[in-house]
Amino acid sequence: MNRKLNFILVLLILAVSITTSMFCEKPENTNILAYSTAAKGAVVIEANSGRVLFEKDKDKKLAMASTTKIMTALVAIENTDDLDEIFSTDNRAVGIEGTSIYLKKDEHLSMRNLLLGLMLASGNDASLAIAYRVGNGSLENFVDMMNKKVQELGLHNTHFDNPHGLDSQTHYTTAYDLAIITAKAMQNEDFREIVKTKFAQIPGSSANQPRFLRNKHKLLHSNMDGCEGVKTGFTDNARRCCVTSCKRNNMRLISVVLNCQDMFEESRAMLENCFSQYKYEKILDANEYIDSINVENGTTDKVKTYTKSSFYYPLKENEIEKINTKTILKDNLTAPVKNNEEVGEFKIYFENNLIFTTKIYTMEDVETKDYGQKLKDIVDNWY
Repeated sequence: MNRKLNFILVLLILAVSITTSMFCEKPENTNILAYSTAAKGAVVIEANSGRVLFEKDKDKKLAMASTTKIMTALVAIENTDDLDEIFSTDNRAVGIEGTSIYLKKDEHLSMRNLLLGLMLASGNDASLAIAYRVGNGSLENFVDMMNKKVQELGLHNTHFDNPHGLDSQTHYTTAYDLAIITAKAMQNEDFREIVKTKFAQIPGSSANQPRFLRNKHKLLHSNMDGCEGVKTGFTDNARRCCVTSCKRNNMRLISVVLNCQDMFEESRAMLENCFSQYKYEKILDANEYIDSINVENGTTDKVKTYTKSSFYYPLKENEIEKINTKTILKDNLTAPVKNNEEVGEFKIYFENNLIFTTKIYTMEDVETKDYGQKLKDIVDNWY
């Protein structure tokens, strides 16, 4: 009898539970992505706008290991006229600790060769060879260039002590800063081509012994749609770090995980989550007509205006309603008016935060009225 009663009670509890789950109102979806990470610092940004799509302690200062080499490559590319020029590598680069492409004394390589060794094989010796070349023989000069680039990008939580990422007391970044540095680097075609290269062959220390390089970024070798690689890193202090770029439907996302044991799995999950929730929406067309401005003393009464830039922004479903625009134009112009004359600004806001500004220009020339036209206007006004 007791068993029968217990069985009935269990059924009743299950029925109540199911009914409650069916009819209770579910909480609304918030703007926080339904994902968590074990990384000490993590972020996903959209590369063009810099919008943060996901983050965990994105501004926490952490060691970065060989993800340092993203900045090393960017500074080198921006300060080298010919990446394919062959030069004698500095012998001071030979024999540094850690990962290496095993440079020998008196080798001759191009900057492109060294960048491939830097970004695919993570060669610390390649980083020093690059630094001595671009820094005009001074490692300190090159590191100073790296830190000046940080300032140029408007970042405040990054400092470099070296070009390779070996642990140092004042060598640090944040997930957010590193994502912005990578977004800037990905604007450069040479950088993009290098970091997405899966395999490469560069000259060895002798003509008969070329170096075969394999990119260490595992997601680049996987079936991940749109993955463009970038850089991984590891030191005892930084632990495992990974920066990934992925582009789908013209939207490029940059993910960063610092001090993360399962760095590839975490990076993939973060990116897939963001791609599933955000779409790249066109907010402004290039060469789009904006408005007309009155023209005094001109052959026409008005002149059309337009913007030269387009603008896209990553938005979740229904977020388009949070976009607002503001047009700031001169009240009137006096002829003559030249085509492409700057006459105002077009501003785009998301939740009342300014996210984009572009100039507004005239779309045509407007000549000044001649004497006959002025006389005709006087007569027309008289009658």
